This record gives sequence, C-alpha cells and structure tokens, in this order.
Amino acid sequence: MKIISWIALVLVVIGGLNWGLWGLFEFDLVAYLFGSLSVVSRVIYVLIGLAAIFSIFAYSKCWCGSCPVHSKSSGSGPTQM
Repeated sequence: MKIISWIALVLVVIGGLNWGLWGLFEFDLVAYLFGSLSVVSRVIYVLIGLAAIFSIFAYSKCWCGSCPVHSKSSGSGPTQM
C-alpha cells in the first residue's frame, strides 16, 4: 500500500472515531486537542475530508482479479483457474 493510502486511511479512521465520539458523547476530540475551530483544527478537518474523497476512489476499485475489468486475460469473461 502506498504511503498516501496509509495516510488517507489513518485520517479517515480518525474522522470516524471523532464522529463516533460526537454521536455517543457529544465530544469532539479534534477540537479538544487543538482548540475549537482553531486553524489547526480546521486544517485537520479539511485533511480528513480530502482523505475521505481520496478513499472513495482508491478503495472503490475491484481487486478480485476475476472480473472483466481486472482480469489478466485478454478475454471479456472471468479468469478461469
């Protein structure tokens, strides 16, 4: 996995945990650590949003190797093993 994918994954997990904490306890971890709507908090929120958009495209691909799009054979059907 490329480094940018790992960074995106970590940021998305942080964002998910932050939303979970907010939903359960109305506790915003990012705001607690870096200040409510401080510049640092806003940058973190933007990075988490960008990581989510990146993840939509990066992880929405089929990596099964058997679908017509990703099979190594030149045929249009699934790969037979």
